[in-house]
Amino acid sequence: MFANLATRAIIPASLAVTGFVVVCCFLLYGFVKEDITRDTVHHETGLADTVIKSAHYSMLKADQEGMHRIIANIGSQEGVEHIRIFNRKGVISYSNDKSELNHTVDKDSAGCKGCHAGAVPLTSLGRMEQARRFVNKKGVPVIAITTPIYNEPACASAECHVHPDTQKVLGTLDIGLSAAPLNHTLSVISSRMIFFCLMVLLLTIGGVAAILRRSVFLPLSNLVEYTSLRRKDFPEIEHPCTGCEIKDLEYNFRLMEDHLRTILATSATSKGDTPGGF
Repeated sequence: MFANLATRAIIPASLAVTGFVVVCCFLLYGFVKEDITRDTVHHETGLADTVIKSAHYSMLKADQEGMHRIIANIGSQEGVEHIRIFNRKGVISYSNDKSELNHTVDKDSAGCKGCHAGAVPLTSLGRMEQARRFVNKKGVPVIAITTPIYNEPACASAECHVHPDTQKVLGTLDIGLSAAPLNHTLSVISSRMIFFCLMVLLLTIGGVAAILRRSVFLPLSNLVEYTSLRRKDFPEIEHPCTGCEIKDLEYNFRLMEDHLRTILATSATSKGDTPGGF
């Protein structure tokens, strides 16, 4: 009886609490993933701005060798999957992959169609719009940032400048970093949340079982034992010490027992007063 009652009492409560925690963890994971991804994109955007500023002097002086060296050094850093600069026509001028040089970028690719979707290309994008995620030819997940290189006053006044002052964008920097660290971090967070949910399930089962045993099952067991002994007519048995609703149940049982004894005593007295055969 009590095993069945325990099952029906503990399992629904444990599943309800654990289900609530799982839903909360799922929502929390979504928020954490979004925040971490946004921070990663902001970091890469800042890195792209740093690259443009670092190469600014070499571009003003038309230092081709210096530009190739800067791109090669940055591209050799751990976690950098690709870095390239292409002009307004999409021709790659600098890249850490020499085979890409002088090739035209596909404007329908994920990094280009954000600006080239309309009839007139966009000249600016928000930070999150500059980012794209894909898996490269090596099978490495990549988060890439596409940042325009603007025609600044210092560029327009340089001796090597060959663009009109009205041209707002001179070219584009495309830098891609491995998304493996980000994916690893998210995997660790999800694993810990799963462990947390399992721990909550076990603790909930243990806690609910302990509370029910102390507050319900032991008083019920004592009450069942008491009623069984009273049924066998053990008058010296003490009433079990219970509480709350179970105490009320015990009290009602004693009232019913006393009432039944009164009825039996009255019935026996009535039979004794009945005229006999003398």
